[in-house]
Amino acid sequence: MDKKKQAIVVGATGGIGQKVSQLLLNDNYEVTNISRSNSGLPEGVDHKSGDILTDDWKSHDYPESIDALVYCPGSINLKPFRSLNTEDFSKDFKLNFLGAVEVLQHFQKSLKKADSPSVVLYSTVAVQQGMPFHASISAAKGAIEGLVRTLASEWAPKIRVNAVAPSLVDTPLAEKLLSSENKRSNADDRHPLKRVGQPDDIAHMTHYLLSDKASWMSGQIIGVDGGLSKLRV
Repeated sequence: MDKKKQAIVVGATGGIGQKVSQLLLNDNYEVTNISRSNSGLPEGVDHKSGDILTDDWKSHDYPESIDALVYCPGSINLKPFRSLNTEDFSKDFKLNFLGAVEVLQHFQKSLKKADSPSVVLYSTVAVQQGMPFHASISAAKGAIEGLVRTLASEWAPKIRVNAVAPSLVDTPLAEKLLSSENKRSNADDRHPLKRVGQPDDIAHMTHYLLSDKASWMSGQIIGVDGGLSKLRV
């Protein structure tokens, strides 16, 4: 029997991470989740408890060889620039960027042991498409885009590294932005394709980038954003 591929999904308990994990399970991967809670975790995912901003998650045993790694934690901290303080910037940077750095450094050796390892991180449409009130999250995700390109070069040809840059996606993280019919309608209308994203939209692109079908792709930031970054209609 062929050995199952191994995947690490940080934040597989809801939204995009949950959908990505299910797709990987369907592909016969063994999936390990790292998060504080296992609430909402797809059946069959191995849960490792820990806060990614501390070192407690590192004490667990993980697969020796890792074929796929996805870092899902993120934030939506939308404020006017004048209302942001350095603590706001620091919190967003730690969760969105430094957490990813810690995970990638911890699992680098395990990724190298796989035959065709792939990493997917997440940016945002707001990095390339200037948007008001996005200074903190855009700065943190801009760092992610720089990291993706650097690591894709440094780790080539062994490890592929790509990112998905969504627009607004209907996940628990975006609940406050879509909490009424009026807010949802306005959010839909801002997109050329006239709807906000669904977790499946992002999960399927993530799944593709992790697969051998994307074996000639690395260092890419893929916009899955309802056309918002490129189209004017």
